[in-house]
Amino acid sequence: MNDLVETLLVYLQQSHAYYLNNALVALSDAIDHLIAPCTPSRRMAVRRFFDEYRDELERHFQYEESEVLPYVKGLLAGRRRPGFSIEQLKENHAFVDEKFSDLRNLINQSLPEECDPCERRALLVFIYTLRKDIHHHTSVEEDILVPLVRILENPAAELPDDQDDGQGAALSVREKEILVSVARGLLNKEIADEHHISINTVITHRKNITRKTGIKTVPGLTAYALLNGLVDISEIE
Repeated sequence: MNDLVETLLVYLQQSHAYYLNNALVALSDAIDHLIAPCTPSRRMAVRRFFDEYRDELERHFQYEESEVLPYVKGLLAGRRRPGFSIEQLKENHAFVDEKFSDLRNLINQSLPEECDPCERRALLVFIYTLRKDIHHHTSVEEDILVPLVRILENPAAELPDDQDDGQGAALSVREKEILVSVARGLLNKEIADEHHISINTVITHRKNITRKTGIKTVPGLTAYALLNGLVDISEIE
């Protein structure tokens, strides 16, 4: 498990560098080019909103780099920090999606007609793609890293006392295949189509997987699949 956590930390650090040094710079340049025909007051309104969002995102990434990542590395090395918990990582994540929605609506609805429509569409696609990418980044943090670090914080909580009947039994080959599909983010209909089985059969397999692993949520099953080498982190959406 420690190797997986270390891999996640490297991924997060590289993602932070990409967003700050590449994606946000490109987005800023595209916004400036689009709003160039606008009046100074309109340009200032859009720039102020974007600059505040960028600064907020930079502060959040800096917090992760200076507080969260060193905390997790300390846990891997057997050191604990009193008064700190991995749950604090989730704080302020909501602003990412909200601000992207606001930026999209400003670009789509509030800019004058003299702004080039082709550039506007290209910028909206850019915003949508970046928003989706950062959402995946946040999901990796909240749905994979946080559950794993919880185990580092409290190893005794990894195995609950009240195990259901059948918990601990080995997964069948087909159940492992279904679990991989779940971890990749596929819905029941997509899983059924991929494996040429009915949706009811998929549901039955998922119930058996939950019964055997004792894990009910998709994030938990994703972490289980990663921990047991059934799927690589690059395959997770």
